[in-house]
Amino acid sequence: MKIPIIYEDNHLLVVDKPANIPVQEDSSGDIDLLTLLKKDIKVRYQKPGNVFLGLVHRLDRPVGGVMVLAKTSKAASRLSDAIRRKKFGRDYLAIVRGVPDKSQGMLEHHLFKDTKKNKVHAVSADHVHAKKAMLAYKVTNNTRQLSLLSIRLHTGRSHQIRVQLSTVGVPLYGDQKYGQPVNRPGQQIALKAHTLSFPHPTTKEIMRFESKPPKEYPWDLFEFK
Repeated sequence: MKIPIIYEDNHLLVVDKPANIPVQEDSSGDIDLLTLLKKDIKVRYQKPGNVFLGLVHRLDRPVGGVMVLAKTSKAASRLSDAIRRKKFGRDYLAIVRGVPDKSQGMLEHHLFKDTKKNKVHAVSADHVHAKKAMLAYKVTNNTRQLSLLSIRLHTGRSHQIRVQLSTVGVPLYGDQKYGQPVNRPGQQIALKAHTLSFPHPTTKEIMRFESKPPKEYPWDLFEFK
């Protein structure tokens, strides 16, 4: 599998992650993004030893879109620091079932991850393992049955967008884990990591990258610039 490269320099590698590939090795044993990219760098640059490629953020396996990886430990540290200082902008596009009650707003929940079942639940704030999750959304178009949302993450919890939208009654199209019974097996989850912005780890210049939605249903119901 060839992974599309959006940008690369001595410090960064920005890619367009395909949907349905794990970011790193997991129990499935399927080929993962990190392994593929390390092999590609090793071949392209004829590196004799191990290739360093640092993960600073992740996307769920079924989700595709823009991701940045660090090619040096210093870049990884500085990108991680940008995330902590909230200088790391992550915007998503999502298609949900139905129409949210408000055309835009902030969703705030407390989430708990059941690691044995790999499923996240919205819980009360006093839950011993609860972590606050926040996102801002805006409805940009809808067909009554489906709505297109623009989403800005304010926290980076596991399965966050999927759980929060499901909790407020508008599950993602195609999400069988958090959208039963309105979604059917075989439907592709309609969530795209659309844009990514952050300060370059050495130049401090604000970098911005974009990945466009696929030209397939249900994305083809809406127009994108």
